[in-house]
Amino acid sequence: MVLQGPSIFSGNAHPDLASRICAYLEQPLGHAEVFSFSNENIFVQLGDNVRERDVFVVQPAARPVNNNFMELLIMLDAVRRASAGRVTAVVPYYPYGRSDKKDQPRVPITARLVANLIETAGADRVLTVDLHAGQIQGFFNVPTDELTALKLLATHFRTQGFDGVVVAPDLGSAKRARNLAHLLESPLALSEKRRQANDDSAEMLHLIGEVDGRDALIIDDEIDTAGTLAGVAVLLKENGARDVYAAATHGVLSEPALTRINEAPIKQVIITDTLPAPPPTASGKITVCSVAPLLGEAIRRIHTGQSVGELFK
Repeated sequence: MVLQGPSIFSGNAHPDLASRICAYLEQPLGHAEVFSFSNENIFVQLGDNVRERDVFVVQPAARPVNNNFMELLIMLDAVRRASAGRVTAVVPYYPYGRSDKKDQPRVPITARLVANLIETAGADRVLTVDLHAGQIQGFFNVPTDELTALKLLATHFRTQGFDGVVVAPDLGSAKRARNLAHLLESPLALSEKRRQANDDSAEMLHLIGEVDGRDALIIDDEIDTAGTLAGVAVLLKENGARDVYAAATHGVLSEPALTRINEAPIKQVIITDTLPAPPPTASGKITVCSVAPLLGEAIRRIHTGQSVGELFK
């Protein structure tokens, strides 16, 4: 019996990414009707037969996050009820990833709730990219592959001849920054940050490391409102840094992120397309690298039973 190729479907969150994944795999995107009625109830109907097929549903938590997450759950349920052989939820940007622990009294662990919902909806496997906290993988009772875009980002800066210091914007990003510094064979610096409340405000304290007279590259898993990013960029310039660059896997870019990026002393910001990117006219500083080949190769390997970990050796 000849192994059939994977069936790949997309909701409305990021169909362009799903199309690029299918282009890498040289196959068409599956047909699915996904829309909301006037009462905001979501309707899903698959246009292709998936009985006993290996199905991948591509749906990052793009805006509107809750609506797109609900789309994902309903699509997973539709695929499961259509008798798919195996169902993989491809969630390049995981929703509620910051709510991964009880760090205050009487708060939920929403990242765990999201994992429970994805499993209950019918996912036999999960594929994601650069979780905010790696331990979120342990919230799932099904196999979970976390890919990383660090090599992709490192390749971009290596081809540009970057020769500077990699900077972690806070303690939580130290390991990610260390790994990127290793890939670029660069020294490491750390910015100490203290958050004052449950909003997006933060107080920059001081810089640990030497950046005087050198280029600096700020690395994080995501850029949301860019408050931290802009603050670190100013701190680096105050400490004598030459050109300041920034890189992140997920370009969330909530308001007023674009304004802050445009006004900050940052030369270039590199993000990936795990989420829909802003139009080029929004900021001339932003460059987008695609994770479609990375996701496409992971899907190919999962489908054929090969090692996904080999991608990062």
